[in-house]
Amino acid sequence: MRVLLLNANTNPAMTEHVVGAARALAPDIEFTGATGRFGSAHIGTRATYAVAAHAAIDCYEAQTERYDAVILACFGDPGLSALQEIADVPVFGLAEAACRAAAQQRQRFSIVTGGERWITMLRDYLMPLGLTEHLASIRTVEPTGSQILADPQGSLDKLAQACRLAADEDGAKSIILGGAGLVGLAGRVAANVPVPVIDCLEPAIAAVRALRRD
Repeated sequence: MRVLLLNANTNPAMTEHVVGAARALAPDIEFTGATGRFGSAHIGTRATYAVAAHAAIDCYEAQTERYDAVILACFGDPGLSALQEIADVPVFGLAEAACRAAAQQRQRFSIVTGGERWITMLRDYLMPLGLTEHLASIRTVEPTGSQILADPQGSLDKLAQACRLAADEDGAKSIILGGAGLVGLAGRVAANVPVPVIDCLEPAIAAVRALRRD
């Protein structure tokens, strides 16, 4: 099975990071990364999000290889519905896949991510999808996803604190670490959090695996 990991920002280090994490999680799947050809190195505003949606479409249309599925490796899923419209294979987004997986537990979940503006941006994205019914909260830390990727060790305490607050104050029974830059940190954060911490990449890979059973 061949899967394209499509990064809609222009940061190749982010693409390489997610591809490496995906290969470690699912060594039986062949993952290839692709990085946006224009836009921003970090998506954290409505303007950069809008450009990233266009960049995601452009990046997909520039591919010459055949894939069995696509994972849009940007939490917030810029351009996901458009990609699903034009692609001839299934396309999964990190945010939608992770929130659908958490919502299936019928318990309240929270999202912890980097960048304050994502609170309203994620709520606006998830609301029409019906994925806020069990959403306890969205909490952010000061470092952006790109900054967390550059210094993950320096961000662990802040992420763990935000997760604990989501559990203790917001009543979350599980917490999604949202963001490509946060992929791979769930296990390191979970030791200091009283509820399960979900790596946002894992549900997307699980959705790809489910295609084999259909």
